[in-house]
Amino acid sequence: LHARFTRDGGHLVARARWRGEALCLVKPQCFMNVSGPAVARLGRKLGLDPSDLIVVFDDLDLPLGKIRVRMKGSAGGHNGVRSLIEALGTTEFRRIKIGIGRPGAPGEDRGHVVDHVLSPFYREEQEAVEAACAEAAQQALKLVESRPSLSRG
Repeated sequence: LHARFTRDGGHLVARARWRGEALCLVKPQCFMNVSGPAVARLGRKLGLDPSDLIVVFDDLDLPLGKIRVRMKGSAGGHNGVRSLIEALGTTEFRRIKIGIGRPGAPGEDRGHVVDHVLSPFYREEQEAVEAACAEAAQQALKLVESRPSLSRG
């Protein structure tokens, strides 16, 4: 898409077009766990319905580099998705999950999980992460193409 991000309030925002559809790419500049209110405010400002959104996020329960697309659903233990559901008042938004894998053994200290989520990827993981991000971008474009026209003029 070759979209350039610029600061717009508490977000980095890029506007682009894909096969005639107007897209708005948003990177909230707050912690993911509390991003719901910011995303909901911006969605209202842009006149979007929650079902217009495609939210891309990490998923501990998917192996590193695995992608999963969901059209709606629960937070699945993801605090950022929980924040979005609470702020939007619905679970009816599309999601693309990118697997980051869960560290250690099941039930291991919560601190290990927090460190894992917040730490940079190891060099040997980078190729899988980059491939997953490219695949997630392709899946997002497929979701855009599969919807009735969302162009707002």
